[in-house]
Amino acid sequence: MNFTALTQKSLSLFAAVGGWRTVAETVVSRALFVVAYVLSGQVLTAALVAVGGVAVFAVVRVCTDRKFWQPGIGLLMVGLSAFLAGNSGHAVDFYLTSLLLPAAAGVALLVSMLVRWPVIGLVVGAARGERFGWRRDRVRRRRYQLCTAVFLVKLALELAVLAPLYAAGHVVALGIASTLLSTPTLVVCAYLCWRILRTEISAAS
Repeated sequence: MNFTALTQKSLSLFAAVGGWRTVAETVVSRALFVVAYVLSGQVLTAALVAVGGVAVFAVVRVCTDRKFWQPGIGLLMVGLSAFLAGNSGHAVDFYLTSLLLPAAAGVALLVSMLVRWPVIGLVVGAARGERFGWRRDRVRRRRYQLCTAVFLVKLALELAVLAPLYAAGHVVALGIASTLLSTPTLVVCAYLCWRILRTEISAAS
């Protein structure tokens, strides 16, 4: 399988779980919440604005793409964030999922590396249609470990920045940092992994 085919299959897997639109909805919801909170000073109002913004995205996607569960993922996530903030009355709790999800994902990535079943290897192996054949190749396995480590560093960086802001109750700073550390760093990680795997696949071709 050449690199172009792998890229196309990988993008298909990414699209199947929502793709960049779901990522964009998450970013927009975080930005909307912090802006609405600054303007209104009301947690519930800000939460409703964030949910409403993502709901508009969801309706558009359903009408244009005729897909339901992908936009539902984004709506569910912002709904959970809004519930946490509205239930506690603390604006910082809207970003609690921005701490819990990276923490859980980080643990999963770390465990997968320790047991030598790196998550990126599982994803790319599925995209290449080779299942677990890559585990017999030490060089390839090391590259998948490295790619998984790249995402692990990203998640650790997020937690290192966001956790102190959450603990201190700095809503605006937390909202800005959460927005900037989501998609931009994800793009950087994806690019780094693309470079790592492109080298490996090109050499194997």
